[in-house]
Amino acid sequence: MSKRKKINSILFHAGACILGFFMIYPLLWLLASSFKSNDTMFLNAYSLIPQMWDVATNYKSGFQGVGGVSFMTFLGNTVFVTLIGMFGCVFISLLAAYAFTRIKFRGSDFLFGCVMMTMMIPPQVMVVPQYIILKRLNLIDTRTALIIPWFFGGAFFIFLLVQFFRGIPMELDEAAKIDGCGRIAILFKILVPVVKPAIVTASIFAFYWIWQDFFQPLIFMSSTEKFTISLALNMYLDPNSYNNYGGLFAMSVISLIPVLLFFVIFQRYLVDGIAMDGIKG
Repeated sequence: MSKRKKINSILFHAGACILGFFMIYPLLWLLASSFKSNDTMFLNAYSLIPQMWDVATNYKSGFQGVGGVSFMTFLGNTVFVTLIGMFGCVFISLLAAYAFTRIKFRGSDFLFGCVMMTMMIPPQVMVVPQYIILKRLNLIDTRTALIIPWFFGGAFFIFLLVQFFRGIPMELDEAAKIDGCGRIAILFKILVPVVKPAIVTASIFAFYWIWQDFFQPLIFMSSTEKFTISLALNMYLDPNSYNNYGGLFAMSVISLIPVLLFFVIFQRYLVDGIAMDGIKG
């Protein structure tokens, strides 16, 4: 039995390692391709070992950008839009979730149902009315146009926070009211520390979704100097001229670093948030 357990353990870990390698292979391939020269990049495309190293040229040409605009400009635009959009999305969703769960008002269940129904609407369907509204506000081709669709919350984040609020006893609110706390004080001093894992979980999802968004910048933006990373990377490929694959892969690696750092720093809260939500469910 002991020998059989060892064999099963070895097979399990070997299988997990093989599966993990296939899952991480695309990232390894991207990193390895950023080291290859454009001339030899696709001679042996599946290999992770470059036949000819051209690291300095790839990263240098990548940071130079395209269309006379440096990559740091695209990075700055993305960071600006992502951080403000993430803050507004999570903050407004927090207020909405608090209202739906802790404040009694007529039609609250109906309104919450309407919010949940919006989760079934594809985001592409909303682009046309969003474009018309932003056009009338003269916000097309501005960074504000990329922030507003995210800033006022989202159904997924409201639903996530509502589930956490519902697991908190109302006695906490009543005790805080006896001590003289108002609704704002109850929210930020009593409830927010309790639902911190859910807030961080929502922030991680919002950060990732806004950072990698390609469709909205494609529709709302026309000036190159205002492009985000997801849209700018597409400009490294030009079917009518020279395709800078080395610069494209190099800047793709750079664009992944903030996302990975954000996830690594806050992953503990993400795990806690999912675990607590599962326990409540």
